[in-house]
Amino acid sequence: MRTDNTTQAHYRWIIVFASALILAIAMGSIVNGISAFIVPMQDAFGWQRGETAFINFTGIVGLAFGGLVMGPLADRKGTRPVVLIGVSVLGLSYLAASFATSLWQFYALFFIAGFFGAGAIFPPIMAAVGNWFQVGAGLAIGIASAGQALGQGGVPFASSFLIKEYGIDGAFAATGIVMLAFLIPLALLLRQPPSAQITQGTSNSEEETGVPTNVVIATLCVAIVLCCTCMSVPLMHLVPLIQDRGISAEDAGSVIFVMLIVAIAGRVTFGKLADMIGALQAYMTATAWMTLLVFGFIYIENLQSFYLYAIIYGFGYAGVMTGVLVSIRVLVPVSRRASAFGIVTMFGWFGHAIGGYQGGVLFDLTGSYTIPYGVAALAGILNLIVVSSLLRKTNYPFKLAPQP
Repeated sequence: MRTDNTTQAHYRWIIVFASALILAIAMGSIVNGISAFIVPMQDAFGWQRGETAFINFTGIVGLAFGGLVMGPLADRKGTRPVVLIGVSVLGLSYLAASFATSLWQFYALFFIAGFFGAGAIFPPIMAAVGNWFQVGAGLAIGIASAGQALGQGGVPFASSFLIKEYGIDGAFAATGIVMLAFLIPLALLLRQPPSAQITQGTSNSEEETGVPTNVVIATLCVAIVLCCTCMSVPLMHLVPLIQDRGISAEDAGSVIFVMLIVAIAGRVTFGKLADMIGALQAYMTATAWMTLLVFGFIYIENLQSFYLYAIIYGFGYAGVMTGVLVSIRVLVPVSRRASAFGIVTMFGWFGHAIGGYQGGVLFDLTGSYTIPYGVAALAGILNLIVVSSLLRKTNYPFKLAPQP
């Protein structure tokens, strides 16, 4: 029995790192992987940036709705079979995109890739990682989610090289092949934990927080739409903004890659800050950091300044999603926590889709990124107002107790 326990203790870290790699490739491809294709598609097909950015919109909307369906399916059927469906659909959708010739085909394929692909990957994996850890689940989930941050920088960076080497169609095909070759074996490593029991953690009641749970969930849904609208503008349009300065696609992709590498450290740091000063307070700190800096991107002209600014911005912006997730954990009773994660996260994906799409449309209308990045800053300000209103209503410190 001791040997079994030791084996299980070791294997849970295989689950964590396999999950991090799956999320890196899968979520990096869906959330902002299309960003490297915006300018090449504009040059090759004459499509406006708003039209191309809508490909990303359809993928994220598919992910938002797909997670509501695929998460419960994983609860019934297990993590591995659902994630295997997801990685297979995602890889095949990218392969099919290499044959697409019109925008509607890209829209349809990316919606499928989001709904049946990424939607079958993100919620089951995040739940499974937490289920493997009775103690220290926060660290495990943080490492897995750091894989997503790595992928959101790495996939556009790699795509820029693939496009240069193989063209648009070849880049889609190569990405699909890589997905099938790597993600299927990684998904086969996933197992159910020895016990399906999930550590309950703190069980905050409405009396403790001072705010009805429905109000908490609704407020956080509004907040996450606004904060994700803000953060998705640089995620989706920083690469084309840099290219507009006459900088190569490869160098432009490297800037966002560096930004999201730094974001890994930011996620961990702001998680610790939430333990120290409270979840909502850490969330507001990260949001203020992001809001103050996001508009500054439009004033930068050279590559070195983009690198420096992206490092500073990336560290703070990364704490926003950490703050959201920790706020859900401490504000929502355990009996409703899982459903709250699903609902709030769905609105977060809507925010990502809205921010990326409006950035392209407003650029097409104005020929500049000034207004799109201004909208991002405004969304950040509104988010601060919404979260501060929730903070004023509460009577609980929202600090996580140290793990035993």
